[in-house]
Parts: sequence; C-alpha cells; structure tokens
Amino acid sequence: MSLTELAPRQRVEALRGEDILCFSHDWTGDPLSKTHVMRILSQENRVLWVNSIGYRAPSATGADLRRALRKLAAATTPLREVEPNLFVLHPLAIPAYGRPGIRRLNRQLLRIQVRRAMRTLGFRRPLNWVFNPAAGLIAGGLGEKAIIYYCVDEYTAFTGVDRAAISEIEDSLLTRADLVITSSERLQESKSRRNPNTYLLRHGVDFEHFRRALDPEVEIPAEILNLPRPVIGYFGLIAQDWVDLELLARLADQFSTASIVMLGKVTMELGSLASRPNVHLLGRKAYADLPAYCKGFDVGIIPFPISEVTLNANPLKAREYLAAGLPVVSTAIPEVEALGQCFIGRDQEDFLHKMNQALLRPGPSPTTSESMRGESWLARVDTIRELFATITIDKTFSNRVVEGSQ
Repeated sequence: MSLTELAPRQRVEALRGEDILCFSHDWTGDPLSKTHVMRILSQENRVLWVNSIGYRAPSATGADLRRALRKLAAATTPLREVEPNLFVLHPLAIPAYGRPGIRRLNRQLLRIQVRRAMRTLGFRRPLNWVFNPAAGLIAGGLGEKAIIYYCVDEYTAFTGVDRAAISEIEDSLLTRADLVITSSERLQESKSRRNPNTYLLRHGVDFEHFRRALDPEVEIPAEILNLPRPVIGYFGLIAQDWVDLELLARLADQFSTASIVMLGKVTMELGSLASRPNVHLLGRKAYADLPAYCKGFDVGIIPFPISEVTLNANPLKAREYLAAGLPVVSTAIPEVEALGQCFIGRDQEDFLHKMNQALLRPGPSPTTSESMRGESWLARVDTIRELFATITIDKTFSNRVVEGSQ
C-alpha cells in the first residue's frame, strides 16, 4: 500500500485523540525536532514528555556532577503541565547501560515512575514515541498501543557513549518498533536493516519564527549591532561532536577583520579560539531571540567536523538559517548538501573559499527565506499522520522512503 492509497478520512483521523509517551531530551533544552513535533501533536492529543534518561556514561567532571545533582532534585518534583495537554516527567535513571545489574535497575525504576505518571493522567494504551534509544529498556512494557522510534542521530557514535550497550538496546528497540522514522538518508539505510518499516522524513523548520529576521520591526541585539562586519554567525551546542575548532581558528584568522559570533552552550575546551579578538562567544540565547541575532548575521555557518556522528546528522540550523534568509556555509554534511541551497566546503581551504562566495551577497534575503516556506513542521506532522495511519491499517507494510521536499 502506498501513502496515496490511504482514504482521506483515515489521513484526517490519524494521531488525534491519543495518549502519547515521549522519551526525549530535557524539555527546558533548546527546541529540537522532538519539541516541534510534540507541540503540534499536543494540540489534539495528550503528551507525557519524559525528560532525558541519558545515554552517555557520566564522568567525574564538575559539569556532569552538577547535572547529576540537578537531575536528582528534579526527580522530586511532581508532574507539570508546561503547555496545554503537554505534561513533563522528571525521571530518575542511572546512565550506565553497560552493566547488566544497573540496566535491570533502570528498567524497574523507569517502569515504576512512568506507570505512576500514566495513572495520574489516566493514560490508557498510549503510543510510545521514543526519541532517546536508551528508553528501549522499557519500550513494550507499558501497555502501549504502538511503538514509534523517531531516530535523529547515530547515538552509538557520540563521544562518551558505551557503544556496545546502546547498540544492543537500540537493536532491541528497532526489532519491536511498529514504525521507525529517520531524519537522514544514512540513518534510514542503517536502521532499515533491523526494521523494514523504516522511513526517511527530513526535518522541517519553524518558518514563521525564523522569517522574523526580515521583519523591519525586529531589532538586532545590542551586543552584535556594532561589531565589525561581516558578521559570521553560528548558533547551537558548542561541543566536541559538533564544532571543528581548527576550522574555526582558520576562519577567524583568514577573516581577521570580520566578527565570528558563536551562540550556544559550551561543553568543550576551546583552547586558543576563545582568545582571538574577533571571536565572540556570547553564550546560549533564548529560542525566541534567535531571529533577531540572525538579522544581524551576514552568513550562517555549520562548522561540523566530519565524523560518523555528523555524517548521519540533519542539522536543524541549516533550514533555520535559510528561513531567516541567510546564506549558509557548511562542511560536507550529506543532509546539508541535499538541500541544494548551501555553500559546501569540501576541506578547510574550500570552506574559506566558499565563505568568500557567500559574502558576495550577505545578510537576510527574502528570496532565500521564501524557499523554506513549504518546509514547515506542520507539513512534516501531516506526513507523520499518514505514516501512522499505515500501522493501524497494515502491520506488514514494506519499506518505503518519504522524502522531505528539497
């Protein structure tokens, strides 16, 4: 059966009036694909958002210890309705999945905590929507109507992850999932080996939000308003898996009269990059303020190192920069190339060359922004509804690919 063969009534009624479990990152983190999808679904469904149970083994660093203490404190807080129909649970779990004893303890702890929250909310036969593969520990043990694995990263490749343990848990999850949605072609190829009911659905974008960068009434934030131009901007996590420090250092040196603006939480040692006078590390900014910062950028960058993590990734920021009207310069990430609208640097020299090209037409452009109008998250959720309808009709459908529009 193809998606076009679904009756219109089945498409309309899919994923409405359901109870949804969502195992994801912390609700207070930066809005990611999970946030956008669940916000839309919560308009017509009830969602129990289960904050991150972790998939990396904790270290003895101060940052990890502080995070552990915050998790312990949060676990004592009650369920909270953060938005209409969207409730957040702060679970207690130990992110050490390589030890069988701890894995069994986690399974018991999570089952008790999630079932208690389900009873409080009156959930019956929920859809278990898993974004975090570690939640595979209890998937299938909560009386679910169906299990959906929405895979947006190659989690086994992240720094600090027990690859063997997470791979084992994810393999079990893939085997049990009724539907697998992936955000990149590489993920679709790898996950479909374990589950033939695997789809490719590329990310959407919060178009109207980022288009505000073109609004004359939006003011450029004071901290970047008077910086020397051009302003080369980045927003997102500044972490080992996501930022090529050597490339950024070369960029800052090559464009010494430009301003390199980095917005986001820093979780790595920055070395000499932080001491360069034209590099401005301004910390994490509220999602609501990102369009204003984009208005002050001349170009947006995706300086990802090339690795198993990034080759499987589909950076949200690519579409967000474009929706803000910015030219985009990226390293050779397949899903950024698939957009067909970004400048792609094959190596460091080529990245610098492409930066020169991008700066020939700097700043937000209405034409560039308009190219993202059809890429909204609402459109993606409409496709998800169609995908979900298939599992309620035919549990044995064959592997298909649903492309995001290019």
